Amino acid sequence: MVLRSIGVRPSRIVAMALILLLFGTPVAALLWATAVPGRSHKGPLPAISAEQRLLAERLTAHVTAIGTTPHNVGHPEALDRAAGYIERHLAGLGYAVHRQRFQPDLPIVRNIEVVVAPRTTSAPTLVIGAHYDSAGDAPGANDNGSGTAAVIELARRLRALDGRSALRIRLVLFANEEPPFFETEGMGSVAYARRLKRSGEPVIGMMSLETMGYYSDRPGSQHYPPPLSLLYPGTGNFIAFVGTTDSRDFVRHAVGTFRATTPFPSVGGTAPAFVRGIDWSDHRSFAAVGIPALMVTDTAPFRYPYYHAQADTPDKLDYGRLARVTEGLERVVRASEKEAR
Repeated sequence: MVLRSIGVRPSRIVAMALILLLFGTPVAALLWATAVPGRSHKGPLPAISAEQRLLAERLTAHVTAIGTTPHNVGHPEALDRAAGYIERHLAGLGYAVHRQRFQPDLPIVRNIEVVVAPRTTSAPTLVIGAHYDSAGDAPGANDNGSGTAAVIELARRLRALDGRSALRIRLVLFANEEPPFFETEGMGSVAYARRLKRSGEPVIGMMSLETMGYYSDRPGSQHYPPPLSLLYPGTGNFIAFVGTTDSRDFVRHAVGTFRATTPFPSVGGTAPAFVRGIDWSDHRSFAAVGIPALMVTDTAPFRYPYYHAQADTPDKLDYGRLARVTEGLERVVRASEKEAR
C-alpha cells in the first residue's frame, strides 16, 4: 500500500536493488582495496639537499656498474660480475655477506643477503629486497639496477642500527626474477621466501624495490591496466606502493608513513592477483607463503618506454628523484623499527 501510494511498484524496487548489488558492490570493493591514508605531495619538489645529491651520486655509480650490460643466466659472466659488485659493496659497509645458492646446475646463481641484527633474538623480521638480474638482452638499468642500488644504499643508511634494532632487517638481492624463471620454482625469491617461512621466524612483511628510477612530468605519460585508470593520475611523476589484497594493511601502513614523512608524489593500493602487473615482482613469492608483501615501483611498463629493451641504460634514470624515494623508504623502515620497540 505504501509503495503504491508513492507510485513505485515493488518489482521496480527489486530491480533497483539488483542493479545496486551488481554494480555497487564491485565499485565499493575497488574503493576499499585502493584506499590508502594520507595525501600525496603536490606541486614542486623541495630543493634537493646536499645529502640527497651525494645519495644520487652513489645510486648512479651502482646502476652504472650493474645495469650497463645484460646480466642473467644467458649472460653468466656478467651476472657473476654484478653479484660480485654487490657483495663487495655490502662487505665494505661492514656486513657479513651470505649467499644462498638454489640451482645446483648453475653455481654462479645466488641470492645475496645481509642482516641488520636486532637487539633480541625474538625480534620480528622485515625483509627489503630487489632482483639484480636483467631481462634477456636488456642491460637492466631501471629494471632492476634502480631497485638493487636502493637496497645497497639502504644497507648503508641502516648500518648504525645493527645490534640495537627492534627489528631484524633482512636486505636481500635476488637472482632469477626475470623470464624464463618468473612465476616458476626457479625464482630466487621463491627459494628464499620458502626457507624463511620454514624457519618459523616472525615476519611483519616484505618490501620489493622494483624499477624505481623513471619519472615524467608530461601529462598522459602514465598508463594503467583497467580499471585502475579511473582512480590514479595520468602523469608519471609518482612512486607507487602496490600489493595483493591480502597485504592491504601492510601497503596502507607503508604509504601512510611515506606520505607523512616524504614530500614526493605517491600512490598506493591493492588489487587481486589477476589484475595485470599487481604481482610482477619478487613480493609475489612472499605473499604465496602468507607473508604480507608489497612492491615499490615507478610502475615499469605502464610508464617506462624502455622496459625489457636494450635501451634500458643508465642514462634514462632520474637519480635525484630516485634518491628522494630511497630516503623516504629509509624513513618508512625506521618508523616501523620505532613502532616495534
